[in-house]
Order: sequence, then C-alpha cells, then structure tokens
Amino acid sequence: QVHLVESGGGLVQPGGSLRLSCAASGVISSIDVMRWYRQAPGKQREFVASILRGGSTNYKESVEGRFTISRDNAESTLYLQMNSLKPEETAVYLCYALTIGSNTYWGQGTQVTVSS
Repeated sequence: QVHLVESGGGLVQPGGSLRLSCAASGVISSIDVMRWYRQAPGKQREFVASILRGGSTNYKESVEGRFTISRDNAESTLYLQMNSLKPEETAVYLCYALTIGSNTYWGQGTQVTVSS
C-alpha cells in the first residue's frame, strides 16, 4: 500500500509560481513511476509530468520549460515547480504512483487557482 498526500496549492496571479509537494508513505520502495495530473472543472483529467525511478522525466508539451518535476527519495516526496502560470492552468493537481507490481495510487489533490 502507498499513501499520497499533496500540498502547496493556492491562489496565484498569472505569471506567478507555485511549488507542489506530494508526500508518499507506505511501501515506497515499490514505487516505479510518479506523475502529476490535473483536472479542471468540467474537463477530463490530464497528464502534466512524470518521473521514473531512475530520474528520467517527461512533460505535457504545454508545460515544458515552465514546470519541473523532481523526486526526493530520501524524503519520499515528489515535487512540481510551476512557473509562469496561466489562468487556464487552474485545476486540482493530483499525485499518482505506479508500483513495480503495477498497482496504482492517487492522492486527494490540491487546488491551484491562477487568477488576478
């Protein structure tokens, strides 16, 4: 079992920055891939960024160069640094983990609102 808890969301002005965190607990040694997704009201959940156990990263094209995903294995925490935020990126941001045994886990999400 893996438990994920996101934090760091809030209200930010367009062009501003936020850093999201996702604290993982449980059998964290089994985690192979971690990702950030987001879901805006009335829209489908969409992929934002991923990081593999070995450190390789991948991003949604529209956030490339502005968002950075990282993972602190010692603290069992996943991060998402978001810069130059846009109003259309207002959404609930969710943390996801895929284990070696192909089990998937989701956090409860943290709200990010980009507005002036």
